[in-house]
Amino acid sequence: MRLTRGLLAVAVAATMLAAASAHAACCYFSAKNTDILQPAQKAFITWDPQEKVETFTVQPKFEGNALDFGMVIPTPSQPKLHEMPRDFFKHLAYYTILKRREFPHSQLLPVPVKGAGDLYGRGGDKSRPIPMAAEEDTKARKPEIKILETGVVGTLDYKIIEAGRADDLFQWLKDNKYSYSGDEATLNHYIQKKWLFTVMKIDTMQMKKGKDGSYAGEVTPTRFQFTSDKLVYPLKITQISVKDKTEALFYVQAPHKVDLQGDMSYQYTWIPMLQAASGCTPGGLPGRGADWLKAVNPEMPALLARCRELGFNFVANQRPQANSKGHIPTTMEWARKLTADDIKVLSGDAPYSEKVPNVDEGFTRADIANPQKAEAIYKVIRERLARSQKDRPYGYLVRHIPEEDKRGLRNLQGHLQAGLYITKFRKIFARDEMNDDLVMVPARRGDAEDNSEYEEILPVSPP
Repeated sequence: MRLTRGLLAVAVAATMLAAASAHAACCYFSAKNTDILQPAQKAFITWDPQEKVETFTVQPKFEGNALDFGMVIPTPSQPKLHEMPRDFFKHLAYYTILKRREFPHSQLLPVPVKGAGDLYGRGGDKSRPIPMAAEEDTKARKPEIKILETGVVGTLDYKIIEAGRADDLFQWLKDNKYSYSGDEATLNHYIQKKWLFTVMKIDTMQMKKGKDGSYAGEVTPTRFQFTSDKLVYPLKITQISVKDKTEALFYVQAPHKVDLQGDMSYQYTWIPMLQAASGCTPGGLPGRGADWLKAVNPEMPALLARCRELGFNFVANQRPQANSKGHIPTTMEWARKLTADDIKVLSGDAPYSEKVPNVDEGFTRADIANPQKAEAIYKVIRERLARSQKDRPYGYLVRHIPEEDKRGLRNLQGHLQAGLYITKFRKIFARDEMNDDLVMVPARRGDAEDNSEYEEILPVSPP
């Protein structure tokens, strides 16, 4: 059997309610002369630095013509596996939709009233910023393979394997009618670190069969929980099955905001975006953005200089482009320290969105057809607009999803926790950026911790 194109990580765009393509923290294998593609996978990670416990939830999406295939996921210790709600990631995407500022307006006044809307992003600016070896004869010795656990989670059969030698694990895959298309060196990378391997079988009968005989669909989301000395994501194993690049979007829940190390930091796009929004947001940058710019000011010259060296050029309302090496900067797409009220949104005990007052409430066009009544009605509407502008000079934070999906947010209960940050960021990895596993670190620059939040669309200063 042949391992085909395995893909790493997860992607759900900032306002996307459907998943964009992405790739995974695992490697995929299938029968000979068959092919399996993984056009999308989503990952939600929770990190407890005190207990040294990490969980990540993955939901691969597969396409291909193999009847029998599976995946290998390495972890630093033996994981506990749990089935998750099938629409978990759909509702996580809904929960992290960026809000926009909206203002009351009248459909009945004879002349559109300007003012409040123009105060913020030119009438409620609808522009969107960048979200932001050769085989050895093993007959003379006993293969160093131990099956620690077998079981079923959702629709997936799995085995957790401990391997003492890469060639033994390579042979085990073959003996069990799978042929791993990677090399033993990649397996040895994890064996030397004494990581374990979870091997999972995929049931194609759970997927939709196309007219050409191929299958497509998403498997049940699976949560892996394990102990780890640091917040790490197995990235290197995907390198062998990625041709040139792979896209990942992470939702990371931790006591602090989370970032990638060094030149993979999201600060190369986040700080320029905050700078571009400065001066055109009445009341100042939301989410402590101005505080973060002030705190990072001593580091600003070095950061901007490094941006230029890397060829990372921020352009408003455009996704980042690759530099001369094909490297694309990370973008932060949502971040917030969850409150008790944020958790109440999941149960419906707090509103999902603010509501813009209807200043025309109680009146119709038939009412203003009578000239004697019209002026009195206009006076009431203008008073309502004035009161709304006084009470909420910067507008209302609004987002929209179907009522059915608001109820579906209950799927997130027990998984999102008040007092923890969720950082949602996207990184497109070039193949040469995947030489090791991904370590996530507290978000900071120099001595300053980044606790800024990003939950509303920021306007951009005109050129």
